[in-house]
Amino acid sequence: MRLSLTVLGSGTSVGVPTIGCHCDVCESPDPRDKRLRPSVLVRYGGNTVLVDTTPDFRQQALRHGIERVDAILYTHGHADHILGLDDLRPLNFRQRGSIPVYASEDTMAGLRSMFHYVFSGKPSESSMPKIEPRELSPDPFDLLGVRCVPIALRHGAGKSFGFRFGPLAYLTDHSDIPEESLALLGDLDVLFLDALRHKPHPTHSTVEKSLKHVERLKPRRAFFTHLCHDLGHVRTEALLPPHVRLAYDGMEVEVELADA
Repeated sequence: MRLSLTVLGSGTSVGVPTIGCHCDVCESPDPRDKRLRPSVLVRYGGNTVLVDTTPDFRQQALRHGIERVDAILYTHGHADHILGLDDLRPLNFRQRGSIPVYASEDTMAGLRSMFHYVFSGKPSESSMPKIEPRELSPDPFDLLGVRCVPIALRHGAGKSFGFRFGPLAYLTDHSDIPEESLALLGDLDVLFLDALRHKPHPTHSTVEKSLKHVERLKPRRAFFTHLCHDLGHVRTEALLPPHVRLAYDGMEVEVELADA
């Protein structure tokens, strides 16, 4: 079975271009320097899985012709990863049903607080997203016929989750990867890693730190995501090894799920 991943957004929490900024990356004509908030779409076996609902989800869905979502995985509860949840409503109309949503206990609590009307169960004159909350734990689970492995990450003082599907893993929003999680990331064809910028940041990895993870884990291909406007696409890639590239909005990669 083939699994394809589409990068819906490769940018940081404020996106690129950044409001009010006139740096060379924000004003770059290169479309790869235009970065929406971080999210990916995973497709396999006729199923469509969305990782995070960013504030740009409506734009991302229209751009990529998303007409169905069979499940949603949340990495964590920060605004740039959850605020598009309300834009699921047209998909509910089309699918005539609710969408399973997987989130950790903390992330689910954040969703309940932000979107209290979705969880309240109270009648409403307005439409609202219809979801099926499912608590995410560190344990692997079957997701629509494929083994999904949650990868626990450190995100500053907080936590987030990445996800592994066979030979592909998507990790965003991490300042570090615990040893027990590194042990789950061997023999990868494709690895996505947070690499915000070169300068250290309290809640995100740097290009240099993520390169060290690539050297240790030895994936066949690696892509850096959650990129800020410090990193111009062409300029940054020129400094990277050939098997390490920058993710960009609209990029697609495929892998074979050997055990499916």
